[in-house]
Amino acid sequence: MNYLNNIKELIESDIVLKKKNRLIEENSTLNTYFEIGRLIVEAQGGESRAKYGNGLIKEWSRELTNLYGKGYDYTNLSRMRKLYLQFQNVAPPGQLSWTHYKYILPIKEQSKRNYYINLCIKQNLSKNQLIQKIKDKEYERLEYKDNIELITESREITIKDMIKNPIFIRTNEKIDKLSEKALKQFILEKIEEFLLELGYGFTYVGSEYRLGKFKCDLLFFNYELNCFIVIELKIRKLMPTDIGQIKYYMSYIDSNIKKDYMNKTIGIILCKENNEIVVKYITDERVLFSTYQLN
Repeated sequence: MNYLNNIKELIESDIVLKKKNRLIEENSTLNTYFEIGRLIVEAQGGESRAKYGNGLIKEWSRELTNLYGKGYDYTNLSRMRKLYLQFQNVAPPGQLSWTHYKYILPIKEQSKRNYYINLCIKQNLSKNQLIQKIKDKEYERLEYKDNIELITESREITIKDMIKNPIFIRTNEKIDKLSEKALKQFILEKIEEFLLELGYGFTYVGSEYRLGKFKCDLLFFNYELNCFIVIELKIRKLMPTDIGQIKYYMSYIDSNIKKDYMNKTIGIILCKENNEIVVKYITDERVLFSTYQLN
């Protein structure tokens, strides 16, 4: 009998059980806070009058804090009221902790809140990562943002839910100009950060990936979209010839690499500067563009 292995199994089982219980506890807490928010709104006379009931919250927070601690102070009770008001028509996703919601609830625009909730779920963001995404103004940088809905089983994501403009490429040096080779090298050195900046579901396939007689700059696969995504880097303004180049790469991948169960390839041109005249005549919805910014 291997007693050491038995001890390890006991410890690992305990760790799994604690994680499971922690998730159950967090969901229970979130549901409790949602119900507290509902009761506060009702006690104040409904949603239209809720903002005038701060005196009630102050009174209740003193009593609840004395009984149950600082988790029920005025600030948190106000957050619980806001949680109910923002999610009364759809339950708040339980994949996020109350700590996440503390930074999401102040966001007034529903589409913007939904974006960051989707991001937290898809990228399994920590509190600090969420804070950084908000500071980086990811939602404001979305190139194709519209009325973003919470991702559900019936609502699939698209590439347009992800692409930002500009896309941040982080460097440790202050550089204004660089070659396409150097730009590619910066990306590859911090490929994990670049993948998170692109969106969710991206996996790296290769750089200078051979497609027939030519090589594309960067090739990715996105398991959320079930397709290849080819990216071309340009350190200049977008040109009409760039469209033909990337469409050739897309066509080659679809004809020679893509499997039958995969969706058609998407192409992204990442350039230094936009060109509205060229963009106006891009008729293929699978060809997207964005600019980059060294950050």
